[in-house]
Amino acid sequence: MRLFVAIDLPATVRDRLVSMSCGLPGARWVRREQLHLTLRFIGEVDGLLFQAVRDALARVEVHSFTMELNGVGFFPPRKKPRVVWVGIRDNEDLLRLRNRIESGLVRVGLAPEKRKFSPHITLARLNRTPPSRVGHYLQEHSLFTSPAFRVDRFRLYSSVLGRNGATHCVEQEYFLR
Repeated sequence: MRLFVAIDLPATVRDRLVSMSCGLPGARWVRREQLHLTLRFIGEVDGLLFQAVRDALARVEVHSFTMELNGVGFFPPRKKPRVVWVGIRDNEDLLRLRNRIESGLVRVGLAPEKRKFSPHITLARLNRTPPSRVGHYLQEHSLFTSPAFRVDRFRLYSSVLGRNGATHCVEQEYFLR
């Protein structure tokens, strides 16, 4: 089972992101129902580790908080753009949630995440998109912000890769205090 932990976005925020999903040749836009903020990619696990992950996430205790999206960018920095994303306004509560999730998962035997947490919503994966078009897109959407929205839960997802991309399935939902 291939797993990740994420925060889903309200319908109004997803709608705004979908309205930005055009104007880049060679872009594979993320489908509306799959727009999310990944807190931790876990990867492939067996049945025993799956249960340990579920239990560890159930022990995460954090208060609900507000969050807002802010700005656009691309990965990898200073190289040919491969992913276009929307950023998250600095948020200590989000970092606290992510760090508690990470600590719980490491305690049950997962290797610590090596990459620095860079909260973002992936909008598109790029294939031979001219960098000049990416630059124009970023300029056009540089002032993007979303209204603040409440985060009162996170979810454990499984992901199955297929010819038409990944299919995500909610395995467990965890409510914040």
